[in-house]
Amino acid sequence: MVCLLFIQFASAQETEKKVNPVYIGGVINATTKGISTIPNMTLGKPALVVDLMVGQGRLSFKPQFRFALEGKPWSFTFWGRYKLLQNEKWRVHIGAHPAVVFQYLKVTENGSSRDIIRGNRYLAGEGGASYSLTKNISVGPYSIYSRAMEKDLVRNTYYLTMWVNFSNIWLSEQYSMSFNPQIFYVKMDKPHGFYVAAGVTLSKKDFPVSVSGFINHKIKTDILVGSNLLWNVSVSYSFYNELFAAKRNR
Repeated sequence: MVCLLFIQFASAQETEKKVNPVYIGGVINATTKGISTIPNMTLGKPALVVDLMVGQGRLSFKPQFRFALEGKPWSFTFWGRYKLLQNEKWRVHIGAHPAVVFQYLKVTENGSSRDIIRGNRYLAGEGGASYSLTKNISVGPYSIYSRAMEKDLVRNTYYLTMWVNFSNIWLSEQYSMSFNPQIFYVKMDKPHGFYVAAGVTLSKKDFPVSVSGFINHKIKTDILVGSNLLWNVSVSYSFYNELFAAKRNR
């Protein structure tokens, strides 16, 4: 009888399957200059960027809200992403989003002028991969295609980059840094160009606030938006929590 109960208990244990935790997190980022790698979406003045995320397993939802520091909206993006592959060496994902980029215009009606906010709508899809060369070095390609809904805007934007990420470079027992250089290509309908960019982040162990810098420089381009060199400095607050990690029977 005891043997029979043990066999039944062992069988029940084997049929239990761990459920991936639901996670929620985000980054609140205050920056000296709102820079976008897509040239016509650069704000060019101090900004607040709020990145949020919620997900479970391979699927995640990552909305982003960007504002000028005086409170005016810059852009809202609503990413959905799915991990096609994730193991010790490779990570491959796809994603899509609707987005609104706000434009501030002055219009004249009946002899008087007034300021208006126009929301320009976009749909986009992305694909990316990363390969871990070592524990702290990874490389990969990333691409995005964006389609503007309004006909008087740049309708088709293509972005393709190759990046390298050097993470957890320890400067002392408490402080570490990461370095992320990349080279990328942008095409906006017909105009196109090549650029280089790099970001560096300084972090303290078990502390949610970090400081980072970013530069973006043109190599060769006929896109007329933006200056030859863009740079900014940012302060970021990060948070992350797992809501549950329950088990269920198969």
